[in-house]
Amino acid sequence: MDSIHPELMIEASCLSKFYGAFIAIQNVSFGVPPGQVAAFVGPNGAGKTTTMRILTGYQSPSEGTARLAGMDVSKKRIELAARVGYLPENGPLYPEMTPLALLKFLGQARGLTSGAVRNRIDTVVAQCSLEPVLHKSIRKLSRGYRQRVGMAQALLHDPDILILDEPTSGLDPNQIREVRNLIRELGKTKSVLLSTHILQEVEAVADHVILIHEGRIVFDGTRDAMLAGDRTLEAAFYRLTGSLPTVNQPLTEPVAEECP
Repeated sequence: MDSIHPELMIEASCLSKFYGAFIAIQNVSFGVPPGQVAAFVGPNGAGKTTTMRILTGYQSPSEGTARLAGMDVSKKRIELAARVGYLPENGPLYPEMTPLALLKFLGQARGLTSGAVRNRIDTVVAQCSLEPVLHKSIRKLSRGYRQRVGMAQALLHDPDILILDEPTSGLDPNQIREVRNLIRELGKTKSVLLSTHILQEVEAVADHVILIHEGRIVFDGTRDAMLAGDRTLEAAFYRLTGSLPTVNQPLTEPVAEECP
């Protein structure tokens, strides 16, 4: 089924994920239009990574539909692979390879021409500041550099949709600033969904905020709207995540009316 909101590039529609009698996420709905950086925010264990995995096709939802560029992820995953860049949290890399060898391999696997692979490698190496470690074994790289290699592979094929799970994890302050600047620049032309629990990240890069708590969306709007009289995003975060029922419980609650 095509999207009922064709203007959205990233769309979660009534997503739920159940593990036996436990709920990981329930009735998660939101959208990201072209040219927007949306911060997907919540405490650890709130359901951010589960949602990201469903959006990218790495997990199937128990209920609901994930769409990217208007296409159902469960039905069009191969077609969408060319349009989506995904940086998973602590994403797996081939430790015996160098960053250069890995990027060449992934470019060829994606069907890029030799010339396109060279051009794109030059671009992402510069974007992610990988020059000092380009020929070193990934096994020997720091966590921060491994994260930057992961970002480079997500950008390699120049996708118009980026889904980034904790992209600054393991980076030092200077690297965090570089990555945030990169995300802001990419957000001018791409749709970016950025998962984080760091509120400074929201202030630094996001146009829009989606807040998930205990598996449910509790806020979806601008940063100013999220403040709603609070002096800081931290205060708003505590206000919005302080009193919801736990989600890890047997499936006895009715599904929300907006998600039949």
